[in-house]
Amino acid sequence: IKKEHPGLLLLFRMGDFYECFFEDAEKIHNLLGLTLTSRGTDASGERIPMAGMPYMSLEQHLARLVGMGINVGICEQLGIPGKGLMERKLVRILTPGTLTDEGLLNEKSESCLLAITPSRKGERIALAWLILSSGVFKGLETAAEELGSETARICPSEILVPERFREEMERSTWNPAITFLPDWHFDSTRSEKLLQDQFGTATLEPFGLLEHPELISAAGAVIEYARQTQGSELPHITTIEIETDGENVNLDTATRRNLEISQPLRGGSSDNTLISTVDHCATTMGSRRLRLWLNSPTRSQEEAKKRNETIKAISDKATFLYSFAEVLKGMPDFERIATRIALGTVKPTDLASLRDALPALDRLSVLATEINTELSRNLAQWLLIDKDFHDLLVKALLQYPNSHLRDGDVIAKGYSTELDSLRNLRDHSGTFLTDLEKRERERTGIPNLRVEYNSVQGYFIEISKGQIDKVPENYRRRQTLKNAERYITDELKKFEEEAISAQERSKALEKELFEDLVKKCQPYCTHLLRAAEAVSILDSLYSLANHADANHWVQPVFTIKQKINIKGARHPVVERTIDNYIPNDCLLDMGRRLIIITGPNMGGKSTYMRSVALIVLLAYIGSFVPAESAEIGPVDKILTRIGAADDLAKGLSTFMVEMMESATILRNATEQSLVLMDEVGRGTSTFDGLSLAGAIAEDLAVNRKCMTLFATHYFELTQLEKALSSVVNVHVSAAQSSKNIVFLHEIKEGPASQSYGIAVAKLAGVPRNVIKGAQKLLAKLEERAAKSMEPQLDLFLDGGIDVAPPEEEETETKEEDVLIEELLGLDLESISPRQAWDILGALQDRAKQLKKG
Repeated sequence: IKKEHPGLLLLFRMGDFYECFFEDAEKIHNLLGLTLTSRGTDASGERIPMAGMPYMSLEQHLARLVGMGINVGICEQLGIPGKGLMERKLVRILTPGTLTDEGLLNEKSESCLLAITPSRKGERIALAWLILSSGVFKGLETAAEELGSETARICPSEILVPERFREEMERSTWNPAITFLPDWHFDSTRSEKLLQDQFGTATLEPFGLLEHPELISAAGAVIEYARQTQGSELPHITTIEIETDGENVNLDTATRRNLEISQPLRGGSSDNTLISTVDHCATTMGSRRLRLWLNSPTRSQEEAKKRNETIKAISDKATFLYSFAEVLKGMPDFERIATRIALGTVKPTDLASLRDALPALDRLSVLATEINTELSRNLAQWLLIDKDFHDLLVKALLQYPNSHLRDGDVIAKGYSTELDSLRNLRDHSGTFLTDLEKRERERTGIPNLRVEYNSVQGYFIEISKGQIDKVPENYRRRQTLKNAERYITDELKKFEEEAISAQERSKALEKELFEDLVKKCQPYCTHLLRAAEAVSILDSLYSLANHADANHWVQPVFTIKQKINIKGARHPVVERTIDNYIPNDCLLDMGRRLIIITGPNMGGKSTYMRSVALIVLLAYIGSFVPAESAEIGPVDKILTRIGAADDLAKGLSTFMVEMMESATILRNATEQSLVLMDEVGRGTSTFDGLSLAGAIAEDLAVNRKCMTLFATHYFELTQLEKALSSVVNVHVSAAQSSKNIVFLHEIKEGPASQSYGIAVAKLAGVPRNVIKGAQKLLAKLEERAAKSMEPQLDLFLDGGIDVAPPEEEETETKEEDVLIEELLGLDLESISPRQAWDILGALQDRAKQLKKG
């Protein structure tokens, strides 16, 4: 087995343990810290390394191994213990992209397998992806330059790539595990036959694949790999959905990061992300659906309208929110249960939870009908499951079956007469023996006759030596003791044969009956998956309606005009964290394509831009939005360049990352794109940065004609408003007193009057001598700018700039140290309140003198 699968870490079932051998034992010892022992010797006489785990703890160890990107093979026992060398077979392979086990999957995200097949010319690329646990199978052909953004959207756990592209892929820095397969796995003719077999059709024409050989190749590779890892067919995969370019609002990797959709920008807890903010779903299926929508917002305004009309209907009637919560509460993840039924890996408790949830689907269907929108009425039909399925599960399963089939007690009483008989023997042997003993005492007249059992002799009737003359003829001697004789009868022998094997036979029969039950359930899998999709959609809409109701969000209005007009925009995440959020307006249309935003750092420019982008994103998933009103036109992409960060792994500086992100935007932005640009050009010299920022802004306004929010500290860019009719200036307002600055977080028309940079530095705690030096330097710059247009860099050449000497700061520091020492030296236990008051007053006077100085 190892020779055939050298890349797998193999776990062999050995009784109550799973064991690894040779290099696998050393590997799992290093990875998981399992005890390394040995067993037997190899041909050279060396001890064979061995490491393993009890079968009961297999799942937790598998979760850790797969989380490390390790592919694991499970080898089960096929023979009967005690009858020669045990036969074993590789029955299953676990890889990051093909997980279906409940204990190995994240409740709110998917394990996705993606295959990539570049076209021969390299201009287009085919993607096919499979979410095995939910039966989703999709394909897409797109431009090669869109590979990064599409991969970020699909978010695969594992990527399959032809071996011929190994060198190219190894140069990239993909996060998912990459599995290289021989090129023949991607042969289109072979893949076509594989897909026909999977779908049960003679042609792929109904699926729109015939004109796309690269897509057939990728899809075939995915199906074959999934079959191999599961060790079985995939009966729940019956079709493939082909996506088209332009079906979703495109969000590239930088945009997903900058908008903090699922991960915070600076790492750490994901509590303050868009997903964590709006996810109030009652089921894990709903949470996954909502995550999918936020990562792949539809471009279809009609689809978005259907969703927010349903949200409105839910919100308009308060009882709907309560009813949804009641019906969905405690509903199991039967989307994944349906997949495990199809694969034959479902547990008894899974089927029991599904049985108990089926009546709730009927109630949810009634509720969806009452909501009475086009979308909800369609979903109501998807929720209807054949009553025979529920009746089958009720009849077949105990009310509370054991979690594992090996423990028995799974099948309900009355489902099998034979099983009932075996259980009766297993559970009531004591009653039978008591009744037999009573009957035999009465029949033989032997008062001390006993019916007993031991592991050596089995069941027997024991009679003392003094009563032997009363032994009936049908008793056969089994054992002679010093003071007694032991006998057996045909009746007791028959009972013995039945009773001793009853438990083993009942477990074997239960296993057989349960496997037959799973086969009877498999025809319902397609209906279950469709019902699960309906539940997840309704749950997501309930979550969005719940959040909108609690946070005063409004229904957006869609328009075919190229326009974004938002009144009172709020950031959906930030508004939860502060008490007095200041809403702002945003108008982008044909006459206002590029808005230049100036104002102080910390004034709220980035938050304002993000709020606009997130409102557009929320609108296109069908949600209500945090605003007073929102009118939104067609949007094909949201592209962002926000924040400063280097990429040490790729050897890229902050400025290089900034320029790469800017280049991506300039290449991909269209008239229907929303672009956010924050502080472009700040990573290089002033003149270089200003030149680049100006050229980028002009190209976005004139050539790309996209809707752009452009935040900058280069005040020279505000002059673009005079040169270009589609450019306007706005600023973040602030107020400054002699001592402090107050950020008003309000967007107003026109450019800012000043930057307030020194005031912000003072707030940040920059030492006073540096602040004073900066103020003197600023005065010099302003004076020179008024007299001439000399380059700023010349100011540093003549040595004419006065900076406050460090001695002043040192004097302050020494005096502060004295004050600190005096405070630390006070014995608070020994002074009176009056003395403490006098000391505090004196210290305050000295502090005032120090501040004046």
